[in-house]
Amino acid sequence: MGNLKAVAVISGNDNVKGSLQFIQQSNGGTHVRGRIIGLAPGLHAFHIHALDDTTNGCNSTGPHFNPLKKDHGAPSDEVRHAGDLGNIVAGPDGVAEISISDMQIPLSGVHSILGRAVVVHADPDDLGRGGHELSKTTGNAGARVGCGVIGLQSSV
Repeated sequence: MGNLKAVAVISGNDNVKGSLQFIQQSNGGTHVRGRIIGLAPGLHAFHIHALDDTTNGCNSTGPHFNPLKKDHGAPSDEVRHAGDLGNIVAGPDGVAEISISDMQIPLSGVHSILGRAVVVHADPDDLGRGGHELSKTTGNAGARVGCGVIGLQSSV
């Protein structure tokens, strides 16, 4: 299904906010683009989490989306969670411009990310290589500072 579109409105701590658009491409990949403001300058882990539950803010979105039960890794790694999208970079003004394409986050099918959450973390993702006890599960990414539920985008 080409050109299926979804959106997530990001909100969180300390004026973190933004919006993301997800476009499923004809090759099966999904392109994520958008802008998040209010971040501390530097690298921030960026993941798809399993649940769309925000009753306790971003903390209730569950673990990383990992339907194949693999270890945490970098987006380019063969062994990674489907939801492992690496890091985004906020400039000195706290703004992150996002443009990521990934083959493991479809908007349709059994492993669809619709109805899941996208989460921005306080710290960089160590991509499973940091040697920390959390490296192989979360990338030692720290607190969840912003999130939004991924839902179908209106055509109007």
